[in-house]
This record gives sequence, structure tokens and C-alpha cells, in this order.
Amino acid sequence: MNTAAQESTGRLSWVTRIAYGSGDAACNVVYAMISTLLTIFYTDYIGISVVTVGLVMLLSRIFDGTSDVIMGFITERTHSRWGKARPWMLWMSIPYALTAISLFTVPQTTDTLQFLYIFVSYNLCTTVVYTAINVPLGTLLVRMTSSQQERSMLSICRFAIARFSGLIVVMASMPLVKAFGNNQMAWIEVITIFSIIAIGLLLFCFSQCKETVTVVKSRDTKLPILKSLKALAINQYFWAVLALFALGCVHTQVSGMLLPYYCKYILGNDDWMYSTLYCAEIATLIICALLCPYPLKYMSKRDLAFRGCILAVAAQLVFLLDSTSYTWAVITTIVRAIGEAPAYALLFGMIADAVEFGDWKTGIRTEALILGTSSMGYKLGQGIAGAIVSALLMSAGYISSTSGGVAQPDSALSMILSLYCWAPILIWGATGLVLYLYQLDKKYPKIMRDLAERDFQREQAARKENE
Repeated sequence: MNTAAQESTGRLSWVTRIAYGSGDAACNVVYAMISTLLTIFYTDYIGISVVTVGLVMLLSRIFDGTSDVIMGFITERTHSRWGKARPWMLWMSIPYALTAISLFTVPQTTDTLQFLYIFVSYNLCTTVVYTAINVPLGTLLVRMTSSQQERSMLSICRFAIARFSGLIVVMASMPLVKAFGNNQMAWIEVITIFSIIAIGLLLFCFSQCKETVTVVKSRDTKLPILKSLKALAINQYFWAVLALFALGCVHTQVSGMLLPYYCKYILGNDDWMYSTLYCAEIATLIICALLCPYPLKYMSKRDLAFRGCILAVAAQLVFLLDSTSYTWAVITTIVRAIGEAPAYALLFGMIADAVEFGDWKTGIRTEALILGTSSMGYKLGQGIAGAIVSALLMSAGYISSTSGGVAQPDSALSMILSLYCWAPILIWGATGLVLYLYQLDKKYPKIMRDLAERDFQREQAARKENE
């Protein structure tokens, strides 16, 4: 019997899995810098007000979220000899490197011109080029294989490799910046090195990842935008993965922004403590993500991720017992990361499942649109979280300065500590609630059988018409 997605229902090679993960590793060169170090670069190296940085991020993410939906439609309508999604890894590799470097070439000029430069460079990099890579990359997963198990493996590899690259970028950045002179030019030199590496990773992804899934023609035709959006709106599992996407991004953004401030002003160390705490969390996430296939033999993606959320919340509650101890922070961060790993690692597999559910429910298959709209939630979550954190720090009296020796007021220190302690509890509690309501794993086998039967009947009908 012909299936909805013919070809590539078997096992993919590890080279292909690693190549797919390399695409997101390239994306993480910029994302890791934005979510962890870009804010402190703007405030403590350029001297830009923290509220200005927050405003740029919020406004940019509103545009960025829209661009994800637009890129979803563009990807759906892309036709090339390499497929729909794959060619974007090639086309955007050089522009991606150039716009990443531009983020750090902020001119020393008036506040207004600096704001405009940051806004334009930030949007060129994230709203335009990053989106033109990341949305097709998510779509590529759906078009590489129709196997739920292999999609889970691709999702796990993507997460693990991307986080490993982010770990290298973040851990190496500050030591390299200080070695190169600890000034703006040092940041430019560091991002240039990482951007060149990113080009190689994107080209590796392009060369090894093939779009081998073929969809029955009647389900792969261009549809009116409003009809596609209506089908998306009634797909309840799209909304679930959108919420999971946004919450995961909020946690990454908030914890990434606050960690440098927490280490610098609460623990009194802006050198090695930041790197080791970040390493502890990311290394744990990577290891546990790679171990996810083993418990998945005995439980569903949803059950594994839900139990992980419970552990993450519990670990952060324990952290409150001694929130100014570096040792205690390392221990609880590791335990929390064990709980976080399944939700992060399995998310793209869950998005692929939502694509199949939408096809089953409505007869309309919009892979790139689901990925694009999910990514919109991801980026809006990032922008809103960044703006809120920046606004709260400013309201608490945080002082931006390039001198490096500014004594922050007690109100700012209290705000940094409160946000670092309580934000993860709220975020992972909300994630657990979404997963508690998520029931797609139970329905998935029947959905795939129904889709296969539907396509078989359509093909039979088409053959009769041709005869």
C-alpha cells in the first residue's frame, strides 16, 4: 500500500542525523550570543541603556514573529532541484555570517543613531536571515522521513548538537574576548570566527540532508492563505506545540540573560563562575537528550517530558534554600537540566506529529506554515521575555556602564536574584500543564493508518480517472 509519505520510512544514517543537527548548530552561533551575551555586550561594553536594549528586542520580535509566518508560506511555495526547504541552507549561509557580525559593529555615536543601528542590524540578522534558515530547517525534518522514531532521533540530534555548539560559543566567548583585548573589537573578532564556522555547518547540512518524503499530489498543492490559516487554527496540537515552543524560549532567554548578571552581581564573579554554571546546565541537557531514546522505548514523548517538568520545578524549589551559594547553584542546575532535557529534545518531533494530525483532521498539509508559526511563538516569547526582564531591571534601578566597576543598588540586586530564582518555577510549571493536557501520542498510530488508507484510496481513484 502507498503511504502518505513514501520513501524514507526506514533508518537514517548517523551522518545524516549529525548533518541535520549541524544546521541548528549554525543557527546557535547567533542565538547563543543573543540569548546570553548580547545584552551584557550592549550595556557593559557599548554603554547602551538596558531599557533601550529591551525595547529593541521587543519591537524586533513583533516583526520577527510575523516574518516566521511569511517564511512558512515562502517555504511552502519554494520549488527547486533541491526541494522546498534544503536550498535555504545554501542560499542564506553567507548573508547569515555577515549580518551576525553586524550585530557587534555598533558605532560610537548618538543614542538615537545607536538605537537605529541596533534595531536595523538586529532585524536583518534575526527577522530576515535567521528566519530564512530556521523555518526551512524545521520543515526539512518533516520532509526527510515519515518515521516517527526517526523524526524523534532527528529532533534529539538537532537539540543536542545545537546546544553543544551553543555551549562552545558561550564558554569560549568571554575568554576569547578578554584574550583579544576585552573591548568591542575583540567581540567583532570572536563573532567573525564563529560566523565562518557557521557557514561550514550550513553547507554540511545542505550537502547531506535530502528531501526524500514524497507527498500525494492532492495534498501538496498550493492553497489560499486564509484556508491554510483556518486549518491551522483548528489544529489543537499546533497550539500545544506553539505554547511549548514559546515557554522553552522564554526559559532560555530569561535564564540566559540573567545568568551573567547573577554571577557578576550576586556571586561576585564575572569570569569563571558564569562559564561553569552555563556548562553544567548545557552539558547535562546534551547528555540527557542523547539518552532520551532509551526511556522512549517504555513511555511516550509526552509522558517523558511531563515527568521531566515535575523534576525541573522541584529542583528549582530546592535551589531557593540557598540561592546565593555557587555550589548549591551548580547542583540544582544540573538536576533541573535533567528534567528540562526531554521537553527540549523532543519538541521538533512533537511538531512533526502535529503536522500529521492537522493533515488527518482537515486534509490540508502545511508543514512549513506550522513550523513558521511555531517559530513565531518562539521568537515572540524571546522578545517579550527579554523586554520584561530589561524593564524590571530598569525599574529596580540597574545602572548601565562601560566602566565595569559600578555598584548596583540593593533594589537591582534583589530584582536579579528574584527573577533568577522564581522565573524557572513559573515557566516549567506552565510547561507541565500544557503537557498534562497533550494527548496526541495516544492517537498517533491510528492517525498514520488513516492517512495511509486515505492516500491509497485517492491514488486508486486517480488511476481510474486516468484509465
